[in-house]
Amino acid sequence: MADPSSYRPKPGQIPDSPGVYKFRDEHRRVIYVGKAKSLRARLSSYFQDITNLHHRTATMVTTAASVEWTVVSTEVEALQLEYSWIKEYDPRFNVKYRDDKSYPSLAVTMNEEFPRVQVMRGPKRKGVRYFGPYAHAWAIRETVDLLLRVFPVRTCSAGVFKRSAQIGRPCLLGYIGKCSAPCVGRISAEDHRELAEEFSDFMAGHAGTYLRRLEQRMKDAAAAMEYEQAARLRDDLEALRRAMEKNAVVLADATDADLIAVAEDELEAAVQIFHVRGGRVRGQRGWVTDKVEAVDTADLVEHALQQLYGDESGDAEQSGGSGGVPKEVLVPALPEPVEPLVQWLSQRRGSQVSLRVPQRGDKKDLMATVQRNAQQALALHKTKRASDLTTRSRALEEIATALDLDTAPLRIECYDISHLQGDDVVASMVVFEDGLARKSEYRRFQIKSFAGQDDVRSMHEVISRRFRRYLQEKQRTGEWEEELPDGSSAAPNGDVPVVLPAVDSADGPEAGNGVAGGPIDPDTGRPRKFAYPPQLVVVDGGQPQVAAACKALEELGIDDVAVCGLAKRLEEVWLPGEDDPVILPRSSEGLYLLQRVRDEAHRFAITYQRSKRSKSMKAGALDSVPGLGETRRQALLKHFGSLKRLRAATIDEICQVPGVGRRTAETVAAALASAAPAAPAVNTATGEIIEDEPAAAPAPADGPAAPAAGPAPASAPAAAPAPDPAPADTGSAPGAGSEPAVETANGEIIEDSDGAPRTAVPSDHRGNGT
Repeated sequence: MADPSSYRPKPGQIPDSPGVYKFRDEHRRVIYVGKAKSLRARLSSYFQDITNLHHRTATMVTTAASVEWTVVSTEVEALQLEYSWIKEYDPRFNVKYRDDKSYPSLAVTMNEEFPRVQVMRGPKRKGVRYFGPYAHAWAIRETVDLLLRVFPVRTCSAGVFKRSAQIGRPCLLGYIGKCSAPCVGRISAEDHRELAEEFSDFMAGHAGTYLRRLEQRMKDAAAAMEYEQAARLRDDLEALRRAMEKNAVVLADATDADLIAVAEDELEAAVQIFHVRGGRVRGQRGWVTDKVEAVDTADLVEHALQQLYGDESGDAEQSGGSGGVPKEVLVPALPEPVEPLVQWLSQRRGSQVSLRVPQRGDKKDLMATVQRNAQQALALHKTKRASDLTTRSRALEEIATALDLDTAPLRIECYDISHLQGDDVVASMVVFEDGLARKSEYRRFQIKSFAGQDDVRSMHEVISRRFRRYLQEKQRTGEWEEELPDGSSAAPNGDVPVVLPAVDSADGPEAGNGVAGGPIDPDTGRPRKFAYPPQLVVVDGGQPQVAAACKALEELGIDDVAVCGLAKRLEEVWLPGEDDPVILPRSSEGLYLLQRVRDEAHRFAITYQRSKRSKSMKAGALDSVPGLGETRRQALLKHFGSLKRLRAATIDEICQVPGVGRRTAETVAAALASAAPAAPAVNTATGEIIEDEPAAAPAPADGPAAPAAGPAPASAPAAAPAPDPAPADTGSAPGAGSEPAVETANGEIIEDSDGAPRTAVPSDHRGNGT
């Protein structure tokens, strides 16, 4: 715990002007970002007597080790910079609303040739019109089902659309009149796009004109005695009115507005937003946050506005749905000063925005409804055990007490090994901070120092690699105690010298580029890869795995990281050097947290192992050819028809394939010649050998061809791919030469120890195993 006076700026150093400031901890990690009209007045308030500070503010200033600031010219610039830094650094002591990316929205993919209507979650994509978000996906599907009768827009996936086009028959919706079937040419692309535009306009609230036009068509059909057509239009009108009833009119003056309400207690706050477009509620969303800093309702409103409109721009009416910035924003309390916030919102909209508290009438009544929703959301959230700040704090304290730790383990790392009968051995590292999963810090490893099944040896390798990288980062940033003349570094305790390999390109091109693998960036304050140490290491297993982890740490001279193991059978907690496990009560919040950490590590490892196994099963003889990508592989197989014919082709024949030069053809021919052909495929029902191509040898001039006497040659038919090539990612053993590259969880390009580039599998991967 740091003394704030140790990093307090000297008198006169802090400017008396608007700006943004950030506190960093001892690892140079940004832990809090704030803005101020006067930096001198605001920062001085943090360095008063700690007993006079709010307890959350006191915790922040004692956790911090330094403070920095950036001067700006206006308060609006300070607001923009604060939002950017909070989004970039994700500081732990700032108010962070749990994101609403899981809320479903109704999306119309106008960026496709044949626009599709679908339920979509996640970040917004360019060229897609969104309506919502909605609280439940079923509400969207009910509305779409009603509207498809009038606007038969495509709703099928790309695979179904392509399949229907191939077979020349539409899906069921095409037969029952709820799809215009563009897949089989019943409607042109232009007419289908016009249909999608009408659907979007109706969802955006421009329904009156269309309803009047539809009603006039119904009357005209009845006057012409086309009663079946008139009845169909009558049913369409009824369907549209039922869809509109789901969004009742709440503001009679057809207002475009967003209403924001806040419900809070001492520890948490819930925010609810209603998006009103054309006087109707077109979407709803909500956030919940831990009050990790001293904030009031006005501050919570300001943070909510930053998150809600930080990535929005333009007029809400023009954008359709709930996107953009509306003309009016109604809030329960106005931040002070309010002028910079109004100016910022107006800049994002492109015209004036009204930010105010409703005082009377329909808007005040609707605000009361939004407030009730916020209170219900907070009450529901409090019942969720894992997200309760008090519960998480109690869990961390119970772990610290049970393991005899000096402080609560704010950062916990858990490791698990996964394999399938000794093949494709991988490991996972998951990170929990303040009792919550931090998925951006997850990492995956391939076991490289040996082959076969040995969980204990695998655990030793993974822990060694992870903490060797940590020591390398400390050495780079100058945090290492001393460096010996021979290039080795003294251990932190000064007893055992630890030889650290030089960090070079074998660690991957990301070393030092600000993405991962380098030290903490002094400009961003974000740790890269393994630069941030845990307070507790949890291994999935019992005494052997714990002993292996401790041995790895001892070999590196690390003695300030606690280690424990969680055995699955009886959920026993094993400590180093202890013959008997620690038994936590079944109702213990600490045990519940350890189980969640262990289960998450197991899930992550299992997914990665399965992905590797799936790749190896699909690999063929051409996959190991260097410089041959997927496009040219497909071109070769399409040109020759099968791998068997390609293997029998000459180099000149391979060169005839478009895009394949002579050097590539020679490489392909050499790779296929060196690869052992697979056994022929056999029809299990008849016992016959399946040929890749029909035996169409030309008949001799004097008679028909004689039947082949004997089995077909053992070449590799397309149905039986060649054996998997040896994996390129062999790596070097830990400590031998440069450190083997570690696959990260963000899909970055990394290098093997031989310098050959490869692409890491995207995050959240694992597989079957122990």
